[in-house]
Amino acid sequence: MSDNNSALVIGASGGIGTALVQRLLADPSYTSVIGISRSATPPAECSPAECSTAPRLRWLACDGSPAAISATGVAISEAVPQLSRIIICSGILHDAEHGPEKMLEQLDADWMQAVLQANSITPMLWLRAVAAKLTRKQPCRIAVLSARVGSISDNQLGGWYSYRASKAALNMLLKTAAVELARRAPASKLIAFHPGTTDTPLSRPFQSRVPSDKLFTPHFVAERLLKIMHEANADGTLAYLDWDNKPIDW
Repeated sequence: MSDNNSALVIGASGGIGTALVQRLLADPSYTSVIGISRSATPPAECSPAECSTAPRLRWLACDGSPAAISATGVAISEAVPQLSRIIICSGILHDAEHGPEKMLEQLDADWMQAVLQANSITPMLWLRAVAAKLTRKQPCRIAVLSARVGSISDNQLGGWYSYRASKAALNMLLKTAAVELARRAPASKLIAFHPGTTDTPLSRPFQSRVPSDKLFTPHFVAERLLKIMHEANADGTLAYLDWDNKPIDW
């Protein structure tokens, strides 16, 4: 890896994002790790030695609005010369008033738009913000958290309308970006990653029927994702992979 080797984690205060920051900081080959979150400071789960006082950590607060994403992209460009890892972990499944829809009568236009904004549009705005870092010769691995329920062919149960649609839309947007990157940044590789059911607030209301051996810790998921990114080859295509590095049907 280059002496100017840096990693970027967007959504760094979430369960998976925090675990990724910790593991990246534990790897001395990374000269800097940039964590981006709505929070002004790293989460309490990060130990001081690994995160909040680590000299290689740069923590940037961003509210996720399009203007703030663009401004943060400028700050990233000024902070580091190169990026070799970009991981986008942000997204929503539910909030205090809304959960995954189980029937047509539960569809709400405002909520559908909010989910599509968070899970489909915002990740692409982040890719736009860091596009200048994706050069022809600099190897870069880019992972965006997708989900198996974004697979159209795998949808046998129905329901979860907004979440399914947002992840399917994300996959198409990433596929389109991969075609472009094959021309402008052929040393880059784009991955749509399904982490499995991870023990985080996002999945907590839906864990009761998940077998214990299929409920993963954030650190397990972070380890698997970083291994997949390390082993991925830049081949000009989008990989749609699960936590076990197995491809998912579109």
